[in-house]
Amino acid sequence: MTLQSPPLAEADLDRLYAPPSEHIQKAVMPELLSFHVAYLEKATFFCLATGDSTGLDASPRGGPPGFVHVLDSKTVAFADWPGNNRIESLRNLTEDDRLGMLFLFPGLDVFMRINGHGRITEDPALCMSLAEGAKRPKTAVVVTVDEVLFHCGKAVNRARLWDPASRIDRRSVPTPGQMLAAMTRQDAAVAEAIDAQYDHAVRTDLYG
Repeated sequence: MTLQSPPLAEADLDRLYAPPSEHIQKAVMPELLSFHVAYLEKATFFCLATGDSTGLDASPRGGPPGFVHVLDSKTVAFADWPGNNRIESLRNLTEDDRLGMLFLFPGLDVFMRINGHGRITEDPALCMSLAEGAKRPKTAVVVTVDEVLFHCGKAVNRARLWDPASRIDRRSVPTPGQMLAAMTRQDAAVAEAIDAQYDHAVRTDLYG
């Protein structure tokens, strides 16, 4: 597709979109209130946005309810658990400490967003407080909250995200093993072995 129109400027956006209502503007808070804390105590998943001079990154973070700990009204913290060891979010924060957190709540038609600044620490007491069972994280991210707000759940309903009928049939898209085998020019047997290893790791090797 060839676009026929030039990129829009900020003035064009002001022409196309009405400003947010007064109650929406007033709902952006500089610190956590009791109802924000109530949601964080239930939170099991968020996406973390970071960036550096080379670009931007977004990564998923998950854990049991309350895995993001509230330290005070301006501070939250979460453990960094093993993923693919690219640790792009952590590397980004060493250069640019700005971050965004977008929380999804299974079954609810609302998001919560925290924007702020993060720092990485290996503080023993904090890491121990963020342990999951016998597993203790190597590092934690401490976030200073600049603003916190709720976001409407229209996107959830447009996606029918919590509708069981919207679950994707695993067989309708390539598996992780098939994709990696294709990228490395290996055969179907290798793809099956990768899938078996992946399925086991993604369900059982959560903190190792």
